[in-house]
Amino acid sequence: MTLRRSLFAALALASLAACTTTTPPKPEVATKPLPKLRIGVALGGGAAKGFAHVGVLKMLEAQGLTPVVVSGTSAGSVVGSLYAAGYTPFELQEKSFALDEDSIRDLSLGGGGLVKGEKLQDYVNKLVSNRPIEKLSKPFAAVATNLDTGKRTAFVRGNTGQAVRASSSIPSIFQPVQIGNQRYVDGGVVSPVPVDAARDLGADFVIAVDISTKPEQGKGADGMVSILNQTITIMGRQLGEQELARADFVIRPRVGRIGPADFDQKHIAILEGEKATQAALPAIKQKIEQKMRELAAKNP
Repeated sequence: MTLRRSLFAALALASLAACTTTTPPKPEVATKPLPKLRIGVALGGGAAKGFAHVGVLKMLEAQGLTPVVVSGTSAGSVVGSLYAAGYTPFELQEKSFALDEDSIRDLSLGGGGLVKGEKLQDYVNKLVSNRPIEKLSKPFAAVATNLDTGKRTAFVRGNTGQAVRASSSIPSIFQPVQIGNQRYVDGGVVSPVPVDAARDLGADFVIAVDISTKPEQGKGADGMVSILNQTITIMGRQLGEQELARADFVIRPRVGRIGPADFDQKHIAILEGEKATQAALPAIKQKIEQKMRELAAKNP
């Protein structure tokens, strides 16, 4: 009887052990990592308000969202060219604080404008070590308006300072810039925030920075520079809104109270750029992740 009980107990234990044996885990299926995005920034025009771009770039880089391509119109082309040349946002801030109007303003009588623009051209070329656009550290486009055809021109090769000068030549303030057989003026006439240029450079995700003042929101323009800047804003408004709609995200620093010639408020503009970007970061990151998933779905 004892032997039978012992045998029964052994069989029961063996059966219980068989029931509790765990099934080997299935091998994990490797998931394809999400593709990396080529982030581009499109820096808009706005004269002295353009210092806000420095603050935007500071915050983007601090969050690891470093742009790899850069496009700029007018003031955006000045900041954009130096950033594309390899200057860090903090170095740009130092250059901004050291910059005054006399460094880039050369008055002239006649020639279609009060300012030649040669000092601006020389200033940019000096800071980029006279490198042409195609030799800068990042792909860069300076957007100008062809005065003879009225069409947008994105300079992606050639003399960097000259392209920036063309992009920044506010009609009647700066003399038109002769490049080849064509004359060029401020890019804000046809492309206030050059989203399409950034996309053409290969950006998968374009962050546009709009520093323009909407006509109905701004205070009355009371000086020649202000009036002309306001006129360009009105002229390019519809085209600008259409192009901004093609950006993946738009940052709008609150620089409406800064006038186009208020170089003494550069620190405020930089701070407003930082604040606007800081507030937008959660939404930007969410949109970037969404964009990566969309690209992954298209290329399984």
